[in-house]
Amino acid sequence: MSNPAIIVDQLGKRYKLGLRENRRALKHRRLSEALTGLLTAPWRRFKTLSEQTTAESEFWALKDISFEVQPGEVVGIIGRNGAGKSTLLKILSRITEPTEGHAIIRGRVGSLLEVGTGFNPELTGRENIYLNGALLGMRKAEIEAKFDEIVAFAEIDKFLDTPVKRYSSGMYVRLAFAVAAHLEPEILIIDEVLAVGDAAFQRKCLGKMEGVARAGRTVLFVSHNITAIEQLTHRCVLLTAGSLTIVDATPSVTQHYLSSMQASIHHHDSLLTVPRPSNDLTRDVEFAGLRVLGHADRPRVPADLPITFELLVHGRKPTPPFRMSATIFSLDGMPVGSFFAPEQMSVRPNEMCRYHVVLRNHHLTPGSYFCGAALGWGDPLVGHRDCDLLLQVAPFEVLPANSASGTMPNWF
Repeated sequence: MSNPAIIVDQLGKRYKLGLRENRRALKHRRLSEALTGLLTAPWRRFKTLSEQTTAESEFWALKDISFEVQPGEVVGIIGRNGAGKSTLLKILSRITEPTEGHAIIRGRVGSLLEVGTGFNPELTGRENIYLNGALLGMRKAEIEAKFDEIVAFAEIDKFLDTPVKRYSSGMYVRLAFAVAAHLEPEILIIDEVLAVGDAAFQRKCLGKMEGVARAGRTVLFVSHNITAIEQLTHRCVLLTAGSLTIVDATPSVTQHYLSSMQASIHHHDSLLTVPRPSNDLTRDVEFAGLRVLGHADRPRVPADLPITFELLVHGRKPTPPFRMSATIFSLDGMPVGSFFAPEQMSVRPNEMCRYHVVLRNHHLTPGSYFCGAALGWGDPLVGHRDCDLLLQVAPFEVLPANSASGTMPNWF
């Protein structure tokens, strides 16, 4: 059996907190104070560090991480925001040093991390292509052999001789991905920067990554797009708050991740007893249930089909007609869109009514989501008053589309 391409052994990364604020406090002093400060700086530095307790001044972004990646293996890394995914990739890309443990990398590494990493903003796109190739140890002839493919893939030929500091984030990511994928490193490390690109470019990137995997190169791929993780990777690493939760076959890990995320989301049959986020709500009308209708009693909807919300509304007092509004969130709590139901609803006191709200042409990408929902009165463009409000309800999953749609999303 060949040696692993990547060995991560008891890796940890610690950051010290609170020191930057102390440095900022030294600004705007008089000259005499500054000169005195220079003489006493070593003592002050020692005193500051000695007074700080470990619990208050240290933060472990990663702690005791160990796993191996074999040559030609495609491994996903998933976890909530703040889990340590990007920190791990920075260590493996030699951008950040670990505090403890070590990582062994066998092979030439190409990294695509956050926007802005790896390019000199003062250089043109053309110059950055050659610079990145040189950093990978490639000869000029090797870079030139791939140059036209890189430019065509990135779709920036008109701006090739423009400094990249003038590129949009989308242009920057297109060029960065094209360089990382086409200059043929033995190990390709990709963070969630593909979210910056449009849907068409994301599909093209995923197709290219599949080609990279088929060519036998090693790939580490961080993404919140669980569908893409399941499509591309064979094995997966789940990080939770800087710790390694599980390393296993991708389907097992993604199921564990989604189950843990959805455990904190309130489902259809418990909404009357769910705590509300505000005490100012009258709850004259309140949610008794809210869910997304899907297939086979599971809230799963293909991306090109409408999403149907079923809500149960309970009336407590006489009210004027009201509307439902909702915000859809990714599993990591990022809002991706909001809408107001166009139809007004009504319910009498002590009555329970069932309504269906259909969201057409939503253009959500495949993945897992949940909702925050409200019932209230008024015009969404002028003023709207909520009488009931729920957060983290109605989890659902969007599946890959069966067909393409050229219509615009119905977000309000």
